[in-house]
Amino acid sequence: MTVAPALLQMLPLLRSLPLVTLAELARQSQVKSYNKREVVLNKGVAPQHLCFLLEGRLQGVDFTMDGKEVGTSFVDPLDFFGELGAVDGELHPETVLAIAKSRVLMIPREAIRPMLIAMPAMAEALVLRLSRKLRVAHEQRRILGLANPLQKVCAQLTILSRHAPSSDTIPDMPTHQELAIMINASRETVTRVFQLLQGKGLVLRDGNNLKIQKITILREIAEGQRESP
Repeated sequence: MTVAPALLQMLPLLRSLPLVTLAELARQSQVKSYNKREVVLNKGVAPQHLCFLLEGRLQGVDFTMDGKEVGTSFVDPLDFFGELGAVDGELHPETVLAIAKSRVLMIPREAIRPMLIAMPAMAEALVLRLSRKLRVAHEQRRILGLANPLQKVCAQLTILSRHAPSSDTIPDMPTHQELAIMINASRETVTRVFQLLQGKGLVLRDGNNLKIQKITILREIAEGQRESP
């Protein structure tokens, strides 16, 4: 499939590049489609591309010593992933799965890496993205250390709302199973917590979105300042 330069121009990381550079990158790029639960990137594989999500949703996952799946991050449309391997050439540190039908743009590592050196604006955007991912990773690690499932779910919801376009609505809300993977809990436990939160009017389902009705209470529970809704 031929990739149009205008497609690359939509991506925040690349939009500062000259049109001639975008055209050359487009010529070397490819777009792949993935079904739900299909692996997009495998952990421990040598990096070949810097990847951008065009449509759908992805989840980064790793595995504990006993083989239990633990979520590390979500990837939303127009965001990029696989950047660690693209920068340093080391093996991918996590597996990335499609959690919805998705389309991914892939640019060869050898084409993108020289531009990170030559284009300061692009390098800055990449560093800011890595900084944000590191902060989210610290928050996720804190959640895994919590013992209370209610506190875990509320903490995860506050993270998702913070990075949403509107803090009172989480678009394309992850499923209970996907949330369970992120907080190292069972799906049944997450479902029970949501029943409680919805029953108390803290959150409200709106199609695929989740409306946050009382973000202050969610934050207080997440921070251990409140034990129940």
